[in-house]
Amino acid sequence: MSLATVHLVRHGEVHNPDRVLYGRLPEFHLSELGHEMAARVAGHFAQSAAEGANIVRIVASPLTRAQETAAPIAERLGLEVRTDGRVIEAFSRFEGMSQVVRQLKHPRYWPLLANPFRPSWGEPYRQQVARMKSAVDDARRSAVTLAEAAGTSGPAEAIVVSHQLPIWVSRLAAEDRRLWHDPRDRECTLTSVTSLDFDGERLTGVRYHEPCADLLPGAANLPGA
Repeated sequence: MSLATVHLVRHGEVHNPDRVLYGRLPEFHLSELGHEMAARVAGHFAQSAAEGANIVRIVASPLTRAQETAAPIAERLGLEVRTDGRVIEAFSRFEGMSQVVRQLKHPRYWPLLANPFRPSWGEPYRQQVARMKSAVDDARRSAVTLAEAAGTSGPAEAIVVSHQLPIWVSRLAAEDRRLWHDPRDRECTLTSVTSLDFDGERLTGVRYHEPCADLLPGAANLPGA
């Protein structure tokens, strides 16, 4: 069987002074700190490659913040960023709102909160898991094919730059945990790396790493953004 790892990377901090829940809205760029985070995570993967990691594929969500996070990683590794709409942010009916917690106290939004297990305000968790799994499987297979064609040794590795909620529910599913959760409890910080290890098609392990842990204090980090 072919060994492979797919690294799910969350994007860096976004310039968002109005604290908008930006979701899939266009043109939300990385902040200055976000670019620093992207450079840091790029260095993390470059160091891994220098130590023998066989990273041969990089995929990113089409949203600006993911593309800007993926770009320095691709540059350091000498790879081309492949855009995949399946790893885009989750759809939410709260998209575009600021001061979300305060606004949800208004009765007009209460029908959207009727079923937190689905959730009723946006894209179902299971749907997110399904599209992410499809993209991860394709990234894994492509990485294995590229590594075999190049005749390289060691597990083939791919990077997928995505968003907090799709990454988190993918991890919950991989660890056979329930998908509904408190957004404040997600272990998926800015530019964190959630690594899925495979032996063939079988998932053998999940690992988590924060290359930018020292940059996180004070960073803007809206749950679901």
